Amino acid sequence: MKILLTGAAGFIGAATTERLLAQGHEVVGLDNLNEYYDVALKHARLERLKRHAAFRFVKLDLADAAGVAALFAQERFPRVVHLAAQAGVRYSLENPQAYIDSNITGTINVLEGCRRTAVQHLVYASTSSVYGANTNMPFSVHRGVDHPLSLYASTKRANELMAHNYAALFALPTTGLRFFTVYGPWGRPDMALFLFTRNILEGKPIDVFNNGHHQRDFTYVDDIAEGVVRAVERVAQPNPAWDAKAPDPASSFAPFRLYNIGNNSPVQLLRYIEVIEEALGRKAVKNFLPLQPGDVPETSADIDDLVRDVGYRPATPVEVGVRRFVDWYCDYYGHRR
Repeated sequence: MKILLTGAAGFIGAATTERLLAQGHEVVGLDNLNEYYDVALKHARLERLKRHAAFRFVKLDLADAAGVAALFAQERFPRVVHLAAQAGVRYSLENPQAYIDSNITGTINVLEGCRRTAVQHLVYASTSSVYGANTNMPFSVHRGVDHPLSLYASTKRANELMAHNYAALFALPTTGLRFFTVYGPWGRPDMALFLFTRNILEGKPIDVFNNGHHQRDFTYVDDIAEGVVRAVERVAQPNPAWDAKAPDPASSFAPFRLYNIGNNSPVQLLRYIEVIEEALGRKAVKNFLPLQPGDVPETSADIDDLVRDVGYRPATPVEVGVRRFVDWYCDYYGHRR
């Protein structure tokens, strides 16, 4: 079928587009190619996608309501995968307006496009950051998430609430996917794996926040992409057992669902760094620092619902995923180990 994928030049967007194309779908990839990080990397991802005859690229900012409405009206997409967003916890402290424009305004324009053209299913990206101050591990979609610690997390939680609104009022099937610390080849330059690898290769210290006591449910990008593709195929349905007197946050009387996508195997940050060192054959010089504002000390995903409903369990260990990233990085940037 024909699928709109927003954020197609992004890290997760490009990987998911590749998977959809491999399954024989036609993909219209949308991106505004903003300068949050190296635009050349985004163009390089797009060049790989443009090798496929079934891929078309549209440069468009989702905050452009008229442009988004016209695209939906012209194309009449059966399904939409909304991955475009202003990402990053720390950048939200510097430029909060970017998160409102992209994550709030952009998402309402996508929801309106879906509603007005009778899209059969909207799958959209959320984040483990919505769990915020919650320390009840593993994080479950069946518990409340009302204490976000960053504006980024707040906007992504708002996306979930907006999606429920459209599912309830307009019977638009929506599935939200909370991604857990995604890493892998073609990753974002602002993320830890990229920064650590670059600095170690250049002989520079790496900043290790929370004095290395972080624990993360690191999830390989191809596992995330596979989860997204499988969720697209499974159109959200109302939960017949949903009880308004004891409401389940992960489902509804409306066609609305939330799932975690995580590796379900948290790794200590210092172990993660060891794996990078092993792949590079070099030791890191560590600069230990306190916890950053807006960050959470650990994440762990309860994926029981994903396994039960979507039939998928991410499984790539960090030892495999990190080596694949390092191989890609050294090849792409011409580094010798």
